[in-house]
Formats: sequence, C-alpha cells, structure tokens
Amino acid sequence: MVIPCPVENKIEAGTDRLAEAAVRVGLNVRHGQQVIITAPLEAVPLVRKITKHAYKAGASLVTTFYADDEATLARFSNAAEDTFDTAATWFADGMAAGFREGAARLAITGGNPALLSGQNPDLVSRASRAASVANRPALELITSFAVNWNIVAAATPAWASLVFPGVPEPIAVSRLWDAIFSASRINGEDPVADWAVHNDQLHRRADYLNKRRFAALHFAGPGTDLTVGLAEGHLWAGGSSKAKNGILCNPNIPTEEVFTTPHRLQVEGYVRSTKPLSYQGTLIEDIEVRFADGRIVEAHSTKGESVLMRVLDTDEGSRRLGEVALVPHSSPISQSGLLFQNTLFDENAASHIALGQAYSECMTEEGGKTTEALAARGANSSLIHIDWMIGSGEISVTGLDAAGGTVPLMRAGEWVTAV
Repeated sequence: MVIPCPVENKIEAGTDRLAEAAVRVGLNVRHGQQVIITAPLEAVPLVRKITKHAYKAGASLVTTFYADDEATLARFSNAAEDTFDTAATWFADGMAAGFREGAARLAITGGNPALLSGQNPDLVSRASRAASVANRPALELITSFAVNWNIVAAATPAWASLVFPGVPEPIAVSRLWDAIFSASRINGEDPVADWAVHNDQLHRRADYLNKRRFAALHFAGPGTDLTVGLAEGHLWAGGSSKAKNGILCNPNIPTEEVFTTPHRLQVEGYVRSTKPLSYQGTLIEDIEVRFADGRIVEAHSTKGESVLMRVLDTDEGSRRLGEVALVPHSSPISQSGLLFQNTLFDENAASHIALGQAYSECMTEEGGKTTEALAARGANSSLIHIDWMIGSGEISVTGLDAAGGTVPLMRAGEWVTAV
C-alpha cells in the first residue's frame, strides 16, 4: 500500500490552485483562444494542470515549448565560439505570428538563476543579445499588450537550492512552493475573489497617481538622491490590465507594484540598489549609478560589475529607464525576507526602476503610439528590460508637480495616503 505524503498532497493541491489562477486571473482565457506556454522541463506537472484548466476555460489549442538547462549548458561547453551570435529567429518569428493571430501568452519561470554563472561572460552576453534581437517583434507585442499574457512560477530543485542554501533538496523545494503559493495569493478559500480585491486596491492606487499627474518623482535615502521625470502622457498601471484584444488579464502573478513610464531624457542624480540583481547567472550586488540627462554616466557594483557594464552597453537605450514602479516595504514578498533571485518576485519586494524598453501600455493614446511618437514623448526603446530594486524601509518618494509643488507619496517605504 502506498501512503500519500502530506507534503506532496499540499503541493498537488497548491499547484492546481495556482494553475487555475494563472488561467482565470492571469490570462482570463476566452473560448476559442489558443494558448502558447513556455516553461522549464521541471515544470511539467504545473504545465499539465494549466493546460487542463485552459481547455476547461474554452481554449482551442494549448502548445508548450520547454527549455532544458542541460541542453543550454551543452552549447556553452561544446559549440564553436563564432556561433554565439546566432539565435532561433524562425522560432521567435513563429511566436510573434501566434500573438498576431490572437494567441494568449503564458510563461512559467523557475529555471536555475545561476545556470550560466560559470560560463564565459562574453559568450553569455553575445548569446543574450542575439536572442534579444530575434525576440524583439514578439517582445513589442507583449509590451504593447496586443494580447493577454501572464507569468507564474514553478519551484524547481536548482532554484530552490539557491533560495534555501544548505537545506536538503526536497525540503527546499517544498519551502519554495510554499513561498510561491503565499506570494501568488492562492492560499485563501477563493483565490479568484482574493485577486479581485487585490486588483481593486492596485487600481485605486494607480487612479490616484493618474489624477495627480506628477511631472516627476524624487527618491531619497541612503545612497540615493534621484529625480525621475515622467513621460508626457504617462499612465500609471497596476494589477489587471485590459489588452488590446479586449481581455482583462493579470500579466504577473504575483504583483504588488504600480508602475509607469519615465521620460528617457529627464532622469537626474544617483541611486543605490537595495537588493542584489540576479542576471544571467550572476548576482550583481550594491549597484550604484549616476544619471545625467536621463542616461547612466557612471556605474559601479561590489560584485558582478563586468556583467553590469555589458548590460549597460547593450544598445543606446540600455542606459536609460523604461519603467519606474512603487512597491510598499510592507509587501508580502518583502516581509518574507527571501531573496528569490527571480525578478518576478524580487521586483515586488521593493520600489524599482527598469533599464531599457518602456511599456507603451503606460502611455495615453493622445499624441500617438507610433515608435516615433512614443520616443518624442519620452518613452525609451531598447533590446532589454531589466528591473532592479531601489526601495526599502529607508527610502522616501515625493511627487513633483509641473509647478514645482511637492506631495509626499512614501515615507520610510510606506504609502503616506490611503486610497
């Protein structure tokens, strides 16, 4: 007789609830819609549950593409160095074609954040840039909200071992699942209803900021004195958003942020990161940068500085901001005390900025949304979009209006005004 393990039962039930939330809250799949999933191999059980719920919601076809960490490492161990500027453009074009035809996009994150930590950083950078160029058409469809899309996470052994070092693998994986379930708000009696309440709170916060029409934000605290100008016709967003296909979706599960578009030419001052940035297998720690005329003109970090400099040199837009987001220090992810080494979670632990591509979703229609019009209004363009955390319990944020008036928004990392 096989006796069910309570831990396994808990994970089984939790992943089913997460899968339902991904489909009903994240994607909000419509009858007849196709769904394209990308996932690490280890996420097969979650993929199968998501696929089941997607078909129950009316999906016409669910297609999944898996990433294999061992196959990725095989390239770096065996491929000729002159081949690392090659990317599967045909595959990226196919993904973009799927989105143009109306397919929903669901990404499952959970691969080993340190997978490429021991590889040649120049080859990693070249491969990443080639992939970014190939994926640009699909990325633009996602950042412009052409279709409903969502990202959720699956606990994998390699990731769990980084979050809980020194803990036996099965226990680490179980703990990571617990953290994912908690952060993803699926532990209540009705996760769909709980998400409706949470989305309402984020929408009210974004509405307040949109009504105030601040011209800039000022961040102040240890190592930070930064003024972030906001793009002309910027819009604050948070929680669920309506895609251009008319479907209301939650792009990120979890999410605790409200965010908008900075003006790429109007960022001044200096800022220090408050959490490490995990990027392509490297932890970049204690980032300190200085902006002038919207561009990073000086950058340092105590660890991973060479990787940071490669990021900043990706293209002209990689030294400028594409997003600024506000997150209270009391967010559940912050209070967990965990460093997930995964942007989906770590960005929701603290206020943050993102280098690179702006979201055209966070711009009004007035003034136009062509590439040229968005650039003229201040939106940034780049092959990358990389978030890193600048908020903490010691950081204050002030809204600056066009007339020079100031309004306190956050003090000691918390919202000043209730909504």
